[in-house]
Amino acid sequence: MTSPPYGRRVVKSPETADGLFAAAIAADATLPVLTWYDDATGERVELSGATLDNWRAKAANLLVDECGLGPGDRAQVLLPPHWQTAVVLLGCWSAGLAVTVDGPADVVFGTVDAAGELDPGAADRYVLGLAPLGMPMRQAPPPGCTDFVAAVRGQGDRFAPAAATAPTDPAWPGLDHAALCAAARARAAALGLTAGSRVLVETARHRDPRDWLLAPLAVGARTVLCTAPPPAGRAEAEKITHHLR
Repeated sequence: MTSPPYGRRVVKSPETADGLFAAAIAADATLPVLTWYDDATGERVELSGATLDNWRAKAANLLVDECGLGPGDRAQVLLPPHWQTAVVLLGCWSAGLAVTVDGPADVVFGTVDAAGELDPGAADRYVLGLAPLGMPMRQAPPPGCTDFVAAVRGQGDRFAPAAATAPTDPAWPGLDHAALCAAARARAAALGLTAGSRVLVETARHRDPRDWLLAPLAVGARTVLCTAPPPAGRAEAEKITHHLR
């Protein structure tokens, strides 16, 4: 896959996952779009739209330039709710890959603990240590696997696809991009989310990215992910308007 000629801009459809993200950060990419808390370690990571966009572009460039993948290919993603999982998912959708939770797949992403469940036939295999501050893994990755963070950091932080993802392209098991976006908007409406809402999501209870990632993006809301029930005062400190329990 080749990048478009210099100066040519590929328009992202609002009926694609990539388009949802682009629209969510279009007004002001400096605002936080995703905040992550790990209360076991005390880690807090706040990602502005611009920062998450740079990580997304790095992941897409890795898939296209290093793995040689693009529309029609499949990515198996076995990762918990996490800001790095958002990077992987958005990168896959930007590169035109369909995301699945099982095989067969052309590229796989998982934690070290899930490495044994990843499709053994995938040509490219990445594991994530989910270390604080996006650091590479301290231990060697499992045999046949590559540390995703170490591999993605050197990629470019701008991504120009050869062609725009179409709403009819597959995006999620059983769903094309248009259907995935419609489901995200419907979920946001059911939760009462609107532009500027700040929704706190407890990851142990809501592992589906349609809840913790796509529904807020669909309406321009902001997500605060927590690995455990939040301590007193966090909702006020983070100006939470909705708590997804």
